[in-house]
Amino acid sequence: MLLVLVRRRKITMNTKLASTLAAVAAMLFLGALSARAADPEVFDLTTQFRAGGVAVDHLKVLEVGGIVVIRGMTADAANAAAATEFARSHGYTRVANLVQISEPANDAVIQRAAERELAAHHGLDGCRLRVSSHNGVVHVGGKVHEELQREMAVQLLRNLDGVRGVQADLSLF
Repeated sequence: MLLVLVRRRKITMNTKLASTLAAVAAMLFLGALSARAADPEVFDLTTQFRAGGVAVDHLKVLEVGGIVVIRGMTADAANAAAATEFARSHGYTRVANLVQISEPANDAVIQRAAERELAAHHGLDGCRLRVSSHNGVVHVGGKVHEELQREMAVQLLRNLDGVRGVQADLSLF
């Protein structure tokens, strides 16, 4: 009788151990499957879109899990629509067009705002600066007393509304 109880406990313990191991193996297997499903492949299609004549600034096109994601900026809504049509003409049915439509830069307004901002900042007193703007890119040239003033001028200009970039040609006195 005692021998039968010992064998039953052994069988019960072996059964519990086997079922625990099977559960752990199943969790590991399912975890590996879900990890692979969570990271869909990403394909960069930017080069093909540029070669196809899509006229969008800062264009970036990715295919993620069968969805084409189009990013960039343009002043013309027709260019953004053309990017979607290009994707559809190449067989993509799921297209997320996130191209931003931006107003064309008003360079005269940007230039005046830049001149006012630089003149109002006391940290730039004594500097000789000239400013121009072309398509929202501000060009600042001239002379500053210290390298810190150069960095200050560039940072002030970057924070202005409508400025898309800053190019500095500043030298020390």
